[in-house]
Amino acid sequence: MTQHRITDDLEALLEVLPANIRHAVEKANNSEKLLEIVIDLGRVPTARFVENELTLLEKEISRTDIDHITERIGKFDADNRAGMERTLHRISAIRNRLGAIVGLTCRVGRAVYGTVDIIQDIIESGKSVLILGRPGVGKTTLLREAARILAENKRVVIVDTSNEIGGDGDVPHPAVGRARRMQVSQPMLQHEVMIEAVENHNPEVIVIDEIGRELEAQAARTIAERGVQLIGTAHGQTLDNLLLNPTLSDLIGGIEAVTLSDEEARRRGTQKTVLERRSPPTFDVVIEIQTRDRFAVHLDISASVDSLLRGAPLPPEVRTRDAEGKIVIEKTAPAPKSKMEAREVVKAPRRGRQPVPASEEQSSLPNQTPAVLTSPLQTVRVFAYGVARNRLSQAAKRLGVPAVVVTDVEQADALVTLRTYYRNREQTVMDAEHRGLPIYVLRANTVAQVEQFLGDLYNISEQQHPRDSMDSVREETQQAISAVLNGERWVDLPPGTSLVRRLQHELARNAELVSHSYGKEPRRHVRIFRE
Repeated sequence: MTQHRITDDLEALLEVLPANIRHAVEKANNSEKLLEIVIDLGRVPTARFVENELTLLEKEISRTDIDHITERIGKFDADNRAGMERTLHRISAIRNRLGAIVGLTCRVGRAVYGTVDIIQDIIESGKSVLILGRPGVGKTTLLREAARILAENKRVVIVDTSNEIGGDGDVPHPAVGRARRMQVSQPMLQHEVMIEAVENHNPEVIVIDEIGRELEAQAARTIAERGVQLIGTAHGQTLDNLLLNPTLSDLIGGIEAVTLSDEEARRRGTQKTVLERRSPPTFDVVIEIQTRDRFAVHLDISASVDSLLRGAPLPPEVRTRDAEGKIVIEKTAPAPKSKMEAREVVKAPRRGRQPVPASEEQSSLPNQTPAVLTSPLQTVRVFAYGVARNRLSQAAKRLGVPAVVVTDVEQADALVTLRTYYRNREQTVMDAEHRGLPIYVLRANTVAQVEQFLGDLYNISEQQHPRDSMDSVREETQQAISAVLNGERWVDLPPGTSLVRRLQHELARNAELVSHSYGKEPRRHVRIFRE
């Protein structure tokens, strides 16, 4: 869809400015990209455009200049914003401690038709949509256009707290189409007007700009539970920001600490107390406006929040508009669902074990991980049962191997668990064995054991860092750290491979000491010392 940009009567805004400032703006001759004019007492006036900022005059702003503007615009409300009737322009005031105005930000309001095409299918689906984005990225413009389109077929009510959506004055701007607009006398009462709109005017859709307080979040939940579609914006740029905002996190379900059962904690490979989503989200879809032509869309908020809290975030759907106006949608690649796909990585899966008597179990249980069955540097999807997933991910990153920790055993190429759970014949482990999934058994849930597993999995245990020596390397490094902490100026460690040195550097960093590598291979070694 071709966009038709309509500047909302820029002439009306220029008429309230002092003549010299107005002429300077006209001389810049870039009205289509003008965002706002900044006027501060005792400073030179500036104009902000999409790409840059321009000084309009070398003369400083006086009290007379500010009074000239304030006398020609509407009354400032409780949030220090004023407008101009039948326009979308907004003038925001900065006051001193005595309440006198010492600064003005004159923002150019525009109605841009065609901006909602990138998400029009979502808006028209009937789902409640929450829009996030930094200031000035176009959230309100998108909201206004969404209200106009929905009002063609539905009963739409706009709760317009600062008159940014429908403009100043009693008659809303034509850019909102047939949508009805309810103004808010004081910003603190926005939540009451939201409820009033539902109770008195029978809307099918409510449009809200800037949900920022806890009472407004509660009102939004009440409206959603009554079956009314919500289209709104909130403070924050990403889903992560919103989740960490204690005031607004309820919009996407909120979070709380819960205690898992032993079985569930083992299955997830986490501690027993974890963060979970508290309730169903108020909104169905969250849209992050990254730029005016690039949107990240979370189509299933429940799934996105749950996966984010479990440390495996789902990538959003990315929608972009190219230079020709064509919409390009990049959808997330689905995870493999068949075990045949998984077998492409594990060349020869180990045969499942048969149950053995308890007396024979100790001798049959491997003391270390089985021999590697995969080629180096091939991606292996690992399901951790009772093994800390964060340690597994960190160890894979430290060793530089492409092991991917998955949350569903159906997607795994291999299962790693602890000796205790294997001996107890846990159901998950037994099911994996029956399917022929390779099982790797660790003696303990430690970093050393996890590294040993990955080293054997990728055939680097014998070639690059014998696992038997890694424990001694760790112990030797800890002794060197203790010596430095007890007064030694520095300690040189014996030469080692790059993986050994990486471990030594990490241990020194954890002890808040400095470490550097010296020498050339194969005699390159690590020195630990204080700053």
